[in-house]
Amino acid sequence: MLFSSRSFRHIFFCGKAVEELSTRCNLASIRFIQNPIHLMPSKHKCCANQIISFPVVFFWTWPLFIVASRFIGNSRSFSTKTSPNEEEVVLNEIFAATAKGNALRSTSEICNAYIDKLCRSGNLSAAARFLKSLHDKHVFISSNAYEALLAAASEKNDIGLVSQVFIDAIGSSESWRPTSYLYIAKAFAKTNDYTRLFRFIKDVVELTFPSLKVLNRTILAFAEYRQIDQALLIFDQIKSLKCKPDLIMYNIILDILGRAGRVDKMLHEFSSMKEAGISPDVVSYNTLLNSLKKVGRVEMCAVYFKEMGDNRIQPDLLTYTALVDCFGRSGNIEESLRLFNEMKARQIRPSIYIYRSLVNNLRKMGKLELAMSLLKEMNSCTQSDLAGPEDFKQAIRKSMTIG
Repeated sequence: MLFSSRSFRHIFFCGKAVEELSTRCNLASIRFIQNPIHLMPSKHKCCANQIISFPVVFFWTWPLFIVASRFIGNSRSFSTKTSPNEEEVVLNEIFAATAKGNALRSTSEICNAYIDKLCRSGNLSAAARFLKSLHDKHVFISSNAYEALLAAASEKNDIGLVSQVFIDAIGSSESWRPTSYLYIAKAFAKTNDYTRLFRFIKDVVELTFPSLKVLNRTILAFAEYRQIDQALLIFDQIKSLKCKPDLIMYNIILDILGRAGRVDKMLHEFSSMKEAGISPDVVSYNTLLNSLKKVGRVEMCAVYFKEMGDNRIQPDLLTYTALVDCFGRSGNIEESLRLFNEMKARQIRPSIYIYRSLVNNLRKMGKLELAMSLLKEMNSCTQSDLAGPEDFKQAIRKSMTIG
């Protein structure tokens, strides 16, 4: 007889051996019945309640042997996989740490270690269930555990889990790092399922309104992850939910549109902001001026700079830097110099970038003597006389501050 594989031959011969063993067992049982073994009386006297042991014979048949074998094998396998409920052990440890104010390990440390372990093993659903059980039991922990799970879920592009964890985390953690919102943007980056995105934003609005801090950070995160269209869709969704955007949200949208080169759309949203009764600030105007400068719309820069003055909004380092460069590049060197002198009169330190821009533009206009004069002035400045990179960073950070 031919067999297709060694494993099949192994199963066949094992089956034959078991069948033979079963036959022998049956024969032995028959002989036992025909010639029963007489039990020898014990040398010791038995008590009334004593049970005399005697051999038991099993009448094995082939099907019964297979079923029993499988049952015993499965039972043995099941028993080896059984382990204490680690989740309950960790929960009890957390409750104990919560009860003791001076516990060696804080609740956050215990939770973070367990969540990290689950994430490393890929058991993200168990990690989410664990965090939800803590939330349901009103045990509030730091955002680190949620961030670790968000990072792992976003790596797998698991939008459902990311949404669930984020929604659960909103009411469970006091503060979130801005980088945490990038995990949400990353999860939604590879899908065109806008229905799930809109459902997620609706849930966030229902949980956080009237505060817009979470929504503002979410829009900003999508923009930083270069998901411009989705960031704008979120903005439109928020407005459709009768949730009025605030000044910070409008400034974020203006910046997104300006960086993307959608200047006309940016100006439209700027007008919508004013129509909604929200007054622009220096951040709003700086965003407009820098974006208009990049596309060479000098006349519009002049219009909005005048509007700043009319609204009594004081220009800052970023305002003058954009305007001096804008007018200088357009050939209006006189206006560029006027703004430069006005800047110094307001005791706003110019940067070396402004000096170099003026010097280069003056040379192009053939005003070499004035260019050399400004170059000499720049070289005589000490480090404290000039605005440095840190000043620009502070101005940018101030403009992007969210709640």
